[in-house]
Amino acid sequence: MRLLILLVFMTNMSCKTEDKLANDIAKINTDVKIERFDRLFAEVQPDSLPKLKKAYPFLFSSNYPDDFWLHKKTDSIQIELFNEVDKTFSTFDAIEFEIESLFNHLKYYFPQFKAPRVITVTNDVDYRNKVIVTDTIAIIALDSYLGNTHKFYGSIPAYIREGLKKEQIVVDLAEAYSEKYIFQSKRKTLLDEMIYFGKQLYFKDAVIPFKTEAERIGYSEDQLNWAQANESYIWRYFVERELLYSTDSKIPGRFINPAPFSKFYLEEIDADSPGRLGQYIGWQIIRSYMEHNDVSLAEMLTKSSEDIFNNSKFKPRK
Repeated sequence: MRLLILLVFMTNMSCKTEDKLANDIAKINTDVKIERFDRLFAEVQPDSLPKLKKAYPFLFSSNYPDDFWLHKKTDSIQIELFNEVDKTFSTFDAIEFEIESLFNHLKYYFPQFKAPRVITVTNDVDYRNKVIVTDTIAIIALDSYLGNTHKFYGSIPAYIREGLKKEQIVVDLAEAYSEKYIFQSKRKTLLDEMIYFGKQLYFKDAVIPFKTEAERIGYSEDQLNWAQANESYIWRYFVERELLYSTDSKIPGRFINPAPFSKFYLEEIDADSPGRLGQYIGWQIIRSYMEHNDVSLAEMLTKSSEDIFNNSKFKPRK
C-alpha cells in the first residue's frame, strides 16, 4: 500500500513539474513572422528587383547581373518548382506555430538565444542543405519538403526521401541548432560518434517535445519499435565485438551515417534493421546519463563522451 501511495505521489509530482515547465516555456511567447522569399522572387519584376536585392542581399550573389536573376525567375523548371512549393505550402500556419514553439524552448534553455529572421526559399532540391541557420537568420528550402512521394524526388534513395516532407522542417531546424550548442572534441571512436548524436537527439527531446520520438530520429514507427525491441542485442553486438573504442573509419558508415539499414553483416538482421542504430543507442545513453546526474541541458552538451558514458549507468532495455 505504501509503495502504491509513493508511486502515485511521484507521478503527481512529475506531472506538476512537466506542467510548470510547459507553462514557463509558453510564457516566452516568441513571435515569428515567416518571410516567403520564394513567393517574392517568383513575383519579382525588373523594376522591383533592386528593392528585393536590398532586402535580401545574402540571397543574391554579386557575381551575377540582374539579367541572370530575371532569367532564372522565368525559367520553366523554376516556374514548376515555384508552383509545386506554392501548392504544398499554400498556408504556413501550422509550421509557423511549431517553429515558434521551438524558439520558445531554445530561449528557455539558452536565455541568450534570439529568434532569427525565418526565410523560405527554393534551392533546386538541394536536399543536403534543406535548412541553414546563423545567429540572425534561418533559411528553409521548401522544395526539399514537398512530400516523400513527390515526382521531383524520384532519383533520390528511398531512405533519404522519407525525410523530404513538411513535418520534418522543425526537426531539421532543431538539429541545425543543436550543432551550434554541442561541444565535443574531435570524434575518434564509435562511442564518440554515438555520444555526439545522442546529445543531438536529446537536444531534440528538450526543444521539440511536441514531435514524436520517431519523428525526432527520423524513423518510421516500425523502425523505432524494431530498435527498441532489439536494443539489448545491438548493445551486446557492440560490446562483444569491441566496437565502442574502435577507430575503424568504416564503422560510422555501418552504424552512424544515414543508410537504408545498419550493417551487422548478418543477413537475418540487416534486412530488417533501420540505419543509424549507433545514434539510437547513443540517445539512450544520454537519456540514462541525464536521469542519473544533476546537470542542465547546456552543461551536458559540453561533457566529454568518456564522462557521459562512465556516469550514465546505461542498461539496454531487455
